[in-house]
Amino acid sequence: QVQLVESGGGLVQAGGSLRLSCAASGRTFGTYAMGWFRQALGKEREFVATISWSGGSTYYADSVKGRFTISRDNAKKMVYLQMNRLKREDTTVYYCAVGPKYYSSSNVYTRDYNYWGQGTQVTVSS
Repeated sequence: QVQLVESGGGLVQAGGSLRLSCAASGRTFGTYAMGWFRQALGKEREFVATISWSGGSTYYADSVKGRFTISRDNAKKMVYLQMNRLKREDTTVYYCAVGPKYYSSSNVYTRDYNYWGQGTQVTVSS
C-alpha cells in the first residue's frame, strides 16, 4: 500500500513555471512506474507524463512535451513535475499516481494506475 501527497501547486502567470512534488510513503515506491495526470471539474482525467521505476525512461502527452519534465528520487520517495512555459489551458488539478511495475509508454490510462494522491491545484493567469 502506498500513500501519495502532492504539493507545489498555486497561481502563476502565463509563461511562468511551477514545480510540483509528490511525496510517497510505503515500501514499493522504487519498484513501480509513476505518473502525473490532470483533471478539470466535469472533465475526464487526462494523462500528462510517466516515468519508469529507475527514472531512465519518460513519456509525455503531446500537449506538454517540451514544456514539462517528470523526474523522481527513489531514495527520498519523491516524484516531481517541472512545468515551464505554462499556458492558461494547463489550469486544473494535478494528480500523482503509482503505475505498473513494468514501464511502458502505452501506460496513459487511469486504469493502469493503482494509487492516487489528493491532487494539487494549478491556476495559470494571463
